[in-house]
Amino acid sequence: MMQRRIVIAGTNSGVGKTTLTIGLMAAFKKKGLTVQGFKCGPDYIDPSYHTAVTGRHSRNVDSWMLNHDIVNDIFVNASEDADLSIIEGVMGFYDGKSPKSNSGSTAEISLLLQAPVILVVNIASMARSAAAIVKGYQLLDPNVNIAGVILNQAGSKGHYELCKTAIEQECDVPVVGYLLKGDGLHIPERHLGLIPAIERGELDEFFNELGEVVADRIDLDELLKISEQGPVLQPKTDLFLKQKEEEFKVKIAVAYDSAFNFYYRENFKLLEKAGAELIFFSPLKGETLPAGVDGLYIGGGFPEEFAKELSENAQARRDIKDAITNELPTFAECGGFMYLTDSITNSEGQTYPMIGVIPGKVKMQSSLAALGYRQVKAIDGTFLLDKNSEARGHEFHYSTFESDKEDFQRAYFVKALRGEKEEGYKTDHLVAGYTHIHFASNPDMAKSFVEKCLEYKEKKNDAENQ
Repeated sequence: MMQRRIVIAGTNSGVGKTTLTIGLMAAFKKKGLTVQGFKCGPDYIDPSYHTAVTGRHSRNVDSWMLNHDIVNDIFVNASEDADLSIIEGVMGFYDGKSPKSNSGSTAEISLLLQAPVILVVNIASMARSAAAIVKGYQLLDPNVNIAGVILNQAGSKGHYELCKTAIEQECDVPVVGYLLKGDGLHIPERHLGLIPAIERGELDEFFNELGEVVADRIDLDELLKISEQGPVLQPKTDLFLKQKEEEFKVKIAVAYDSAFNFYYRENFKLLEKAGAELIFFSPLKGETLPAGVDGLYIGGGFPEEFAKELSENAQARRDIKDAITNELPTFAECGGFMYLTDSITNSEGQTYPMIGVIPGKVKMQSSLAALGYRQVKAIDGTFLLDKNSEARGHEFHYSTFESDKEDFQRAYFVKALRGEKEEGYKTDHLVAGYTHIHFASNPDMAKSFVEKCLEYKEKKNDAENQ
């Protein structure tokens, strides 16, 4: 058994990690390899690229949100039966939670997963100096395995050769390829409609072209050899052991379509392990709640991009509202939270009615309203988290929420870099908020959700039998 893997790391943000990662995935897939993608950090958009190119759900590995054994197990679980795992880094290689340590950085992930690192360096306007950059990355933490280098923004093949010669002489590490400044292969701008475009296949031609250029300019065989440097990792917990279908105790409906698609796959796995059968449906297509479900999970996404369509699907809206009003256990995060409010006003100023179970209105704005890691603590206890229990996640949204209800029940205390705030909304059977929570940061959440659904199911059965 072999677990081939490489980390694609950058000297800084914007150096070309995503372009190269996608290109390598496409090139290796064209060679007939089964490729598994991973993304360091909480990002949802880059994994959407990976998934589209590889045909396998990309996974997030995050050493701040999750403990290190769980990071290990996410990798082991997802890379099973893959020929090659490609782990895309975040920001610069050593950038993380603190300027004083590797905590939360790509470097930390590479050490946890004992993965060889391919460092991407922008060589525009330099030659021998490129060796000094690589040398610095090698020396800052001698424990990391910078096993290869890819050069980006080369002015010509000759320019690439100059930098390659300097790096290989001074750093004793192979330079396995390059991209030219004139290649013109730029990832489409990250915008709110991007993921639906990826899902519709609108970027497939771009992915194919990128794969061809990467295969032409980068030594794939050398990369494959480098990927074999890491040892075989074993599971350290039983967290992701597969649940037998006959052990499912409840059914949870999951909203999944172009409007709602930001989910950590591990959240699904933990719900299944706790005894939930997941039934997927599309509010965007006007699908009503699947019959006989005992819970509802609405994840993040871009409901504002589809506000008109979601609003016009009146029967689906009524069905969800009636179910939640009748105490169906429901968890909604970010886009799901927005969908459950009274209305969404888009960036053009058009207002559309939404579900109406959370008293308040959402308004889009042109600049980011929140971005970053979050530590959440239940204020008074919810069906997901007991009072003062904690979990970790992140926020990323362009909208604001306002309610004029005086007894509005907030769900969490949320701790961020700039202090603590109260966030979200709760009732006895509904928990919703802007924070995307990773269930693996507190696996009891999945168990608590399923227990609440089981309680609902038994109560419903008792009522029917009376």
